Formats: sequence, structure tokens, C-alpha cells
Amino acid sequence: MRGDFLLKDQVVFLNHGSYGACPREVFEIYQTWQRELEAEPVHFLGRGFAPVMKQARQDLAAYLGADADDLVYYPNATQGLNVVIQSLAENLPLVAGDEILSTNHEYGALDKAWTFVSEPRGVIYNRVELTPPFTTAEEFADRFLAHVGPRTRIVYLSHITSPTALRFPVELIVKRARSLGLITVIDGAHAPGHVAINLTEIDADFYSGNCHKWLCAPKGSGFLHARRDMQKLLRPIVIGHGWRTTPPGESVYVHEHQWRGTFDPASYLTVPAAIEFQAHHDWARIRADAHVMATYAMNRLIDAFGEPPMSPPTTDWWVQMVAAPIGRCDAGAVSTRLYEDHTIVIPIIDWGGRTFARISVQAYTTRAELDLLVDALVDLVPKFPHPSAKAG
Repeated sequence: MRGDFLLKDQVVFLNHGSYGACPREVFEIYQTWQRELEAEPVHFLGRGFAPVMKQARQDLAAYLGADADDLVYYPNATQGLNVVIQSLAENLPLVAGDEILSTNHEYGALDKAWTFVSEPRGVIYNRVELTPPFTTAEEFADRFLAHVGPRTRIVYLSHITSPTALRFPVELIVKRARSLGLITVIDGAHAPGHVAINLTEIDADFYSGNCHKWLCAPKGSGFLHARRDMQKLLRPIVIGHGWRTTPPGESVYVHEHQWRGTFDPASYLTVPAAIEFQAHHDWARIRADAHVMATYAMNRLIDAFGEPPMSPPTTDWWVQMVAAPIGRCDAGAVSTRLYEDHTIVIPIIDWGGRTFARISVQAYTTRAELDLLVDALVDLVPKFPHPSAKAG
């Protein structure tokens, strides 16, 4: 399917997880929406905006197993979760000694967002160190929730992590956290299009995800989902015309958060086309094939470097993206040389005192590209020792 995407032919793109890649036909629909906006901007934003956005929300909600009135489009999960983080800090409110329980596997920008609201209030942002290997969902939940204390107010973790590419058992953790009276916030940045999602079954209080990563929608398309009974805690970061002007019968949550001043909604309006593209191409089969290929690459790297994996190689723990362990090395130097010498785009990650190649396998990835990666890593890793080894 390489020809279905707009990626350069000469680049070995094994980093779909960072920003995604949009199929050609989906991108053309995106540009059609942009042209429609520019052809008649006053009509589009003044009269046509509400109905087309409602349809786009309904299509995404159906895909996610949610109600459209509980879902608002945001440019990305970071912005959506910032709404949650800053709203909870003010409106619970969070006070000195309260705790947010999280893990050491979370995305750095959101660690900063929690720290931003915690430090001035004397709130504890507890990033529990959960060290691999992991075996079962129950074992993981037990280890994590054993850290719940008398002042824990919020549980925050990723559905699929950024640095370690692990799929956490969020359904189980949300259920158990709610039984303890805790608020649950889930970072689903990597989940839509990557794993099957039913937000009603997950039942988190707040869940934010991206559509421009694994769902292959245009850049700048994400969402924030909030349980109906928790929406009253949220305040829009940008106050626009939607505030306190919700028409009768419409969702206050949607109305206050959807209109944030003049903007280009084309990426949101294209999400239904991305959903349709994946349905047309039997994406469940593509995900399954990608998992097989990622397992192949990971096993080759395990054989080459002798490093143990973080989890069993099942889709319970990862699907199309895997952090494959390699020898300890200078991650930045190896990543640079992979691109400069082999045109391979992939993050090499230092985490937990180990080094990993975070491999993304998508519909356009070939086994030959994975072999090229493995051979290049076998050559480069010994040449660029980790700075700690050089210092020693």
C-alpha cells in the first residue's frame, strides 16, 4: 500500500507512531474541505459549520463506541488532556497533599502538564516506577494500584504508551480505580486505529486520543471524551462565543468547547473519510499482519543483542508498535546515523536504563525494510556506546 500514502519513496518510514501518515485519497478529501471553506468562508463557518461538525462527531463517536454529545474534537490529545488537567486542578479542586497516581511510562508533555498544576499547589504527581517484564493484566493492575494512598484523587495513565509502546489494561484499571472512588484520566494518543476501542466499555471519566496517528487522518485531529456526569468539571481553556449560549436541547459540553474562535476544521471533517478508508481496506487484517511483522523484527533484534523483551509478544501488550530492546548505546547518535546513512526514520529511546528501537509497522511497511533496520542496528550500536559507558 505504499502508493496509497504520500511518503517519500526513498525513506524507510518506521515511525508512524509519532505523527502518523495520511493516505492520498484521505488527504484529497481534506483539501476539498479546505477549498470549500476558502470558497465561501462566511457561509461555511457561520451557517454550515454546526451541521457538518455534528456529523463528523457522530461518525467518530460511532467508531469509538460513544455518544456524540460526550465527544469534542481537539487538535491533539495533549490539548484535550490539558483541558482535563487544568480543569480538575481548579474545580475538584486539587489541594496540598493530594496525589495524582501515574507511571514512569507516560508521555513527557503530559508529565509536564501535571507538574505545571501540581507544583504551585503542593500536589504530589506520583510517577510509579513499573519495571518490566510484565505478564498479565491482573499482575500489572495489582502492581500499579498497590500505590493508591489515602490522598490519591486521580489515576492517570496511557492506553498505549509513547516511550515503551506497551498497551496497558485500561479497562481493568478504570474499573478497579472507580471502585476505590478515584477519577480516571486516560491518554489514548496512540490507540484510535491501532486497537479496537469502545469508550463506553472502557468507561474512563476522561479519555483523549489522536486521529492523525494510527487512524491516518490529517494532522491536527484529535478528541476529548468525557463521561456525562463528569462534564460539569471541565472548563474550556479558550472562552469563545459558545460559552453560556447553548441552545435548548444541545450539549453544553460540546457547545462550550467546540467553537474556539476562527479555525480551519478540515482535519476534523476528514476523520470520517479516514475511518471509511480503513474499513474499506480491512484494517483489522492489516493490524494483524503488522503485528506478525513487528514480532519478526523484534525477535531478530532479541537474537542479535540478547536483551529480554518487556512483555509477551501478544496483542494484549502491543500490536503495530513495539519497543524492541537493543544493546545499550548513544540513542541520539544511532538515530541520526540510521537516517543519514540509511534514510531510516525511527526513534531510538533511552528508558529505564536500557535502549530500545521503537518500531512502527503500518500497511506500507515491508519485511525488507525491517531487515534493513536490523542489519543497520547490528552495525551501528557497537560503534556508538552509551555516554555512561564512555564516562566509565
